[in-house]
Amino acid sequence: MKRVIRSILDDIIRELWDDKIDVQNIVYQISHSKNNEHGDLATNIALILAKKLKRSPVDIANEIKSCIKVNPLIEKIEVANPGFINFFFSVEIYHRFINNILEKKDEYGVSDLYEGQKVHLEFVSVNPTGPLHVGHGRNAVYGSVLANCLEAVGCIVHREYYINDSGRQMDILAISVFIRYLELYGEIIKFPVNGYQGGYVFDIAKDFINEYGRGHFHKANNVFEKLPLDYDEDGDKEKYIDALITRCKMILGEDSYWQIHQFALNNVLKGIKEDLESFSVYQEWFSEQSLLDQNAVEDVIDLLKRKDCVYEKEHALWFSASKFGDEKDRVLIRANGQYTYFATDIANHYNKYLTDYSQIIDVWGADHHGYIPRMRAAIQAMGLDVNKFHVRLVQFATLFRGDEQIQMSTRSGSFITLKELQEEVGADAARFFYIMRKAEQHMDFDIELAKSKTSDNPVYYIQYAHARICSVFRQLIELNFNYSKEIGLKNLHLLDTVEESDLMKSLSRYTEVIEISAIQYAPHLIAQYLKELATEFHTYYNAAKFLVEQEDLRNSRLCLIGATKQVLLNGLTILGVTSPETM
Repeated sequence: MKRVIRSILDDIIRELWDDKIDVQNIVYQISHSKNNEHGDLATNIALILAKKLKRSPVDIANEIKSCIKVNPLIEKIEVANPGFINFFFSVEIYHRFINNILEKKDEYGVSDLYEGQKVHLEFVSVNPTGPLHVGHGRNAVYGSVLANCLEAVGCIVHREYYINDSGRQMDILAISVFIRYLELYGEIIKFPVNGYQGGYVFDIAKDFINEYGRGHFHKANNVFEKLPLDYDEDGDKEKYIDALITRCKMILGEDSYWQIHQFALNNVLKGIKEDLESFSVYQEWFSEQSLLDQNAVEDVIDLLKRKDCVYEKEHALWFSASKFGDEKDRVLIRANGQYTYFATDIANHYNKYLTDYSQIIDVWGADHHGYIPRMRAAIQAMGLDVNKFHVRLVQFATLFRGDEQIQMSTRSGSFITLKELQEEVGADAARFFYIMRKAEQHMDFDIELAKSKTSDNPVYYIQYAHARICSVFRQLIELNFNYSKEIGLKNLHLLDTVEESDLMKSLSRYTEVIEISAIQYAPHLIAQYLKELATEFHTYYNAAKFLVEQEDLRNSRLCLIGATKQVLLNGLTILGVTSPETM
């Protein structure tokens, strides 16, 4: 109904004041009234126009009210101080929603708001240097649920994981595996401070031995001679790890080193794919290395050169990012001739623009906030439409077990994997907890709460509402009562209690919630809505008896809770959460 009311109001203000003010840029709100005495919807349009027209907001509100044509679905319109317009809807409109839900079933909530628009959505994109941990889960769930929201409003969504399978971090993983490989053959080695130290690196090394044996073995003394001091020896850990990478490449040779590199990559990537699939996250996979193989990075640098956006300094090639709003210029090619990650990422985004996407959305960790102006600068410099490019930032989750925070460190290997979290709390609880707050807000993930089977656990509370309704319909059969949707729909006027009115109003908001979630990239709104809907149902369940002798009343109530069950199912499906029939 918000869309209907907005259309009516937009037409009226154009008709009345198009010659006096810039009507196109008038921004006003239409919101659901929290108090039934204030109607179903309220708008502040008169308050916004009063500033432009220099008139009393109450007078403007009354003028707008007088222009609204009679509509059988609008019972009455009131103007309230200091100038709000309140709309009261006829109960028949909510009856229509019940009928619509029961008729459309799984398709209820689907709309054509963005019909046919192509969207490129990149999310997760974690460096394949180790298994996914609980911090990555929030990004994965946010991206997958946002994709579901966008598809529900008509978008064609390309879901992508950008694999950072080249560069320094992958080199660090490769030599970490190589060192553990040597240790497994009895070599005594002081592991580099900046290496990947998790137990999974030993597992990869064991698998490598099973596949290739001693064919890559070298004495540790030969590998570590003439290296600079590491951090724990009062040296520089970055210089040490870079020197060690260079040394390992030289000793192993290109083919041998690449075999270790690719084995480690494929091993980690296989685990990531399996974890995401078990978490109901499905994506296409795009390789950073493929950009290098196709000379795509060289091509975009040539493009930036033609646009006079690069220069040389200190034997490196720089992008003039500061000309396009970034805080400083950025290196594209280091003095050693290697591309920076930023250079390959420019090529990655240029590749996205080669397809006619209406929206290009990247989901990044909150620590990448400073990277946004850098990438926007590159997109502008290449002459592309920067308005298509959107970044959503996702805060990492802090993990608790009751009151105790669980400390994690990726590099040291001290972390709980996403797989372990799923095994302990279940995929449903994990997904719901990740999505129930704004992505950019900090969140505490309480493992004990997620495992609990109480009303304090929001996902259990919502699923229990669905299961309760299923139980009512099972009892219907046990009591030999009949359920007739036709009789129920004809007698919806019998639903006249406060609990029934509140539940019908909540159901009417579902499609609107999906659309707002898609428009604002805010899928947490669906989780919040389902919690509110479950609360309305549980209140109704405790206040009314559904399986009554009176046929007309029984069937009308069953239609109402049947519609509630359908909306709970549809909403949980978008969140990637199951809807159990028994609990």
